[in-house]
Amino acid sequence: MKPVVLLVDDEDTIRMFLEKTIKDEGYESLTAATGAEALEISRRELPDLILLDLKLPDINGIEVLSRIKDEMPDICVVMLTAFGDIETAVTAIKKGAFDFVSKPVNLEQLLLTIEKGLNSQKLTRELFQLRRRVKSEFDDQYVPGESPRMKEIYEIVKAVAKSDTTTVLIQGESGTGKEIIANMIHKNSPRHDKPFLEINCASLPDELLESELFGHEKGAFTDAKVQKTGLLELANKGTLFLDEIGEMNLTIQVKLLRVLEKMSFRRVGGTKDINVSVRIISATNRDLAAEVEKRNFREDLYYRLKVIPIDIPALRERKEDIYLLVKHFLNRYNKQFKKKFQDIDDETFELLRSYKWPGNIRELKNAIERIVLLEDDIILRKEHLPESIISESDIEKEFPVADGIGMALGRPYPEDGIPFEDLMRNMERELINKAMREAGNNQSKASRLLKLNRDKLRYRLKSFDLESD
Repeated sequence: MKPVVLLVDDEDTIRMFLEKTIKDEGYESLTAATGAEALEISRRELPDLILLDLKLPDINGIEVLSRIKDEMPDICVVMLTAFGDIETAVTAIKKGAFDFVSKPVNLEQLLLTIEKGLNSQKLTRELFQLRRRVKSEFDDQYVPGESPRMKEIYEIVKAVAKSDTTTVLIQGESGTGKEIIANMIHKNSPRHDKPFLEINCASLPDELLESELFGHEKGAFTDAKVQKTGLLELANKGTLFLDEIGEMNLTIQVKLLRVLEKMSFRRVGGTKDINVSVRIISATNRDLAAEVEKRNFREDLYYRLKVIPIDIPALRERKEDIYLLVKHFLNRYNKQFKKKFQDIDDETFELLRSYKWPGNIRELKNAIERIVLLEDDIILRKEHLPESIISESDIEKEFPVADGIGMALGRPYPEDGIPFEDLMRNMERELINKAMREAGNNQSKASRLLKLNRDKLRYRLKSFDLESD
């Protein structure tokens, strides 16, 4: 996505000239002739950089700058000043402007200043681009549930959203939709027009996770060549979603507890307290209460996080929602791949209902995406399904996976025999999936639970399409 530059100047010729220059450099361009118009466009479009003239017909440029910085502090603003008006330009810098350019404008200097401003705001620009997309993406993911448990969860979400400071702990297996629930809370809260940022605590080494959350000062460690703004600071007045919080180490847990208690923190290597107002929503597929017992997770932080606990059921526990989900994903991928799937036949629906869905909604979504991409039909049929779903469903009719081997050994074989390969494959899949769940998706821990070489585990995860779980 191209950076968006808003030009604010009441002189038509200057505005048109600068707009052409900006577009020729490969940027998207917006224009405003008054301060009020500039504020309206800024709130609606969230430009990456604003070129703001000091002299405007309705509101002084300094006042416009102040309002922008109060409401949207991370937008980069470059002031356009009359030649010799250095004193006012210095005032603008003190009020948060990135830099100033004197009129008549030197194009080379202007473009260099814009480039520097955009580079300095790279992380913030990515944040704003995410905010532009988040509403449509959120709407595209949301699926209303018909199961009693999901209806109860949606009622909790509505109530929790009204209080924009309460911490929430979302628990559930991988693929159940924890991020979507977090997004629902944010989008229905008074913070809905502020940032919603997320980080997966299991995806980063401890030192990098700390730096991403709290930021760091220049020189705080070997590679800290510039000051870094952390996610807690960027999410100020908004929501920070901490996914897989059970993987966070005890040192960072202590710092997070301080944020929850005092709403302040220090950057890594910093000495100054930074105050924020941010709502923390966390999620985990681990049993945090058990982790507290094992002393892997701080008890005081656990109770701070779970002011409102939300437990999302696995898809196999809410089979009433499978039809709605299938229809939703069919519609989504029909649009994406220009296909015409309209419904699902009864036999295929029963196969989907009887399948265990170890990867939950994520696994169902991936299956429907592959079907719509590869098949041309108007009805979703049995032959469209992945073999793993069909074979497991067939085996379940005679040998339920939970008791499979015991059932096979505890009674005579039928005359036409048993599906040995399929039965063993599904038992293997169930054992691996259970180990991954108990290990919190940590492959090393799962390998130890199974007494299996990690490379062999990775091979099986790939062959069973469990990597995304």
